[in-house]
Amino acid sequence: MVKIKSVYVCSNCGAESLKWIGKCPSCGEWNTYAEEAIKKEPAAQRSIPGVERSGVKLQLLRDVTSEEEVRLDLHDAELNRTLGGGFVKGSLVLIGGEPGIGKSTLVLQTVLKSKELRTLYVSGEESAQQLKLRADRLSGGADSIENCYILCETNLEQVFVQAYHLQPDLLIIDSIQTMFTEMAESFPGSVTQVRECSAMILKYAKETGTPVLLIGHINKEGSLAGPKALEHIVDAVLQFEGDRHYMYRILRSIKNRFGSTSELGIYEMRRNGLRQVSNPSELLLTENHEGLSGVAIAAAVEGVRPFLIETQSLVSSAVYGNPQRSATGFDIRRMNMLLAVLEKRAGFKLAQKDVFLNIAGGLRINDPAMDLSVISAVLSSSLDVAIDRGVCMAGEVGLSGEIRPATRMEQRIREAEKLGFSRIIIPQMKGVEGLKSKIEVIKVRKVEEAFRELFG
Repeated sequence: MVKIKSVYVCSNCGAESLKWIGKCPSCGEWNTYAEEAIKKEPAAQRSIPGVERSGVKLQLLRDVTSEEEVRLDLHDAELNRTLGGGFVKGSLVLIGGEPGIGKSTLVLQTVLKSKELRTLYVSGEESAQQLKLRADRLSGGADSIENCYILCETNLEQVFVQAYHLQPDLLIIDSIQTMFTEMAESFPGSVTQVRECSAMILKYAKETGTPVLLIGHINKEGSLAGPKALEHIVDAVLQFEGDRHYMYRILRSIKNRFGSTSELGIYEMRRNGLRQVSNPSELLLTENHEGLSGVAIAAAVEGVRPFLIETQSLVSSAVYGNPQRSATGFDIRRMNMLLAVLEKRAGFKLAQKDVFLNIAGGLRINDPAMDLSVISAVLSSSLDVAIDRGVCMAGEVGLSGEIRPATRMEQRIREAEKLGFSRIIIPQMKGVEGLKSKIEVIKVRKVEEAFRELFG
């Protein structure tokens, strides 16, 4: 008879224990252990319906032929760039993000554009009527759904049966947390079910050569829900992020076995779906900030894409006893460090001032070269002196007040020149001496030198 046992599984990291534990010894989280019934079956029974198992043989590494991967064009330049050129056959891709950020919209929109691909869209959260309404909105009411098949099912075995009969070119599962397999006796979304379902889907993708796209949920901490093994199993992990109250979205590549993790895609959320943003600098810059203090233009780089973005700051006298520090789209701890550098190295007293910082467009930027624009915007608001609109800057600020070099400086200069800026302030560094450009390049070593160039 099949032996059934009960174990306690951590819902955060997937660690197992024979008894309940208050604090997980693996990840350190409290009250995350839940009891699950595990039914052990012989390995021979754990096979995917409708998929024949091919013979396995040993090979020498020198005998393996390395050929360029065959990629599927998704007719989406931003998504293709993030994946490294398109979907690789037999790959398993996981895309995650906050609820309502636009994951299902992005995936269904991509399906509608790829008319030549026979696609099987498995939905465990929405009905066929809901998907039809969204498709009509994205396609403008045009009947462009030719090769897209809809399956509203949560049983993974039934999904594989339908996939075997259809032989799709692309399989989409929305979402992995709603799927369950009869080989594991636990509820959908549990650590065991997510781990077992993802392993079976990976086996199906590799044995049939069908690319599979999984949509995953995230927890309240912002990381992908489910065990960490889920991210290890898949070939690529894409993070779809952005503020729901703003129109811009960023698609980041966290893991990619078939391309670089430095690429990212930028979208603009509109009424009829997501629009690709090929030149984000023109959208992130406004033309009406001339004569206004507290605005500095930064030449930032996210991944390998340079773009210029506004850094806005507001400095005012503290009304209450403790001054307020607030940052949107920028690390608050790094902003506090930069304020300490301004006070200690440059001699500007900001201890009794409220400081508010905002990165325009609702984006969150992690580029260290934003430091120079942050302190310039703060000082501009404190002195109430506007910065010339034809000036942009890029540079990391050290604790001693020095301006440190930044990566991809040549691309930043080219982007600023393309958008019509007349001057750019950069750190004193090598590698840009022979650069021929119409823009004036100003090199500085200390924050005092940068302030003299900006405010005279």
